[in-house]
Amino acid sequence: MKIKLDISKERYDEIKYALEERGIEIDDTADLVLSEANSFIDNLTVREKGTNSRIILPVEDIVCIESFGHAVEVQTQEALYQATDRLYRIVSLLDPTKFLRISNSVVIARNKVKRITPTLSSKFILTMTNGKQVDVTRSYYYIFKENFGI
Repeated sequence: MKIKLDISKERYDEIKYALEERGIEIDDTADLVLSEANSFIDNLTVREKGTNSRIILPVEDIVCIESFGHAVEVQTQEALYQATDRLYRIVSLLDPTKFLRISNSVVIARNKVKRITPTLSSKFILTMTNGKQVDVTRSYYYIFKENFGI
């Protein structure tokens, strides 16, 4: 049996050892996920776009996460990665005080917003620290305003 662990750094080794001792394999591609209640991840497992090799990406490096159908891209200041999970699953693992969903397909890091440009149609265009521009859709307009105190 394979299990993916989504737990804090402090308990990761302890739980991994206990599971492996009982014959359970720890694998980031497993369908079963063991996670802690009320804890948020420190790292996200992603794949490099060119080589497809796995990378453990610290969540503080993330600028935004965007889904295109079933494909989910994670952007940092320097690079673009492919996520191994679906967007709704990633959102549930991220700390909501640090990340905010601004549309059905985009999640941003709150501290990586460089510029907020209002539009006439009850939307905002955000310029992120890496230069990417993303739209706050009308459905998320008031949630965004409330969270950013606008």
